[in-house]
Amino acid sequence: MSLLDSLVGAQFRNEKAGRVVVFSGDRRGRAYVVRSEAEEQKIRSFLKMFYCAHFSILVLGFLLASGWSHDINYAFGRPALHLFRTFGVTLVVYSLVAGLPDILLWRSYKKAFAKFVSPEDEVLISGGPARQKLIFIGAAIIAAALLLLLGVFFLVRAK
Repeated sequence: MSLLDSLVGAQFRNEKAGRVVVFSGDRRGRAYVVRSEAEEQKIRSFLKMFYCAHFSILVLGFLLASGWSHDINYAFGRPALHLFRTFGVTLVVYSLVAGLPDILLWRSYKKAFAKFVSPEDEVLISGGPARQKLIFIGAAIIAAALLLLLGVFFLVRAK
């Protein structure tokens, strides 16, 4: 639960206008003033519910897509001989099994968070969180590692 609490806690900040909530996926630099502690708890429970559903879709979708794509790949022949076909089938199955429900969940999230705040409570915040820079750096490191692994794979594969 501490991971979930830290994800939800990162959405709230103390600003000059008071306690504000910044919804992920909303326009950059826009936040909403939270009027009371009860309202903050209501928003926290909504965000926890959203993140639980989001992670469940991603993890369970991965497990289901993994099993289905395994069966589909073996139905087409030996998957070891066709690495790109295997990757493509897995990507398509995962997109259908996990991507589509996640997109539908995201659309309902975007509609629902407007019910918790009013447009009159909107304030502009200065600067972005430093966490976004760390996420960008982490994604760059992961991409570099994947490119390195791909390069090693092509260097050591049987010819």
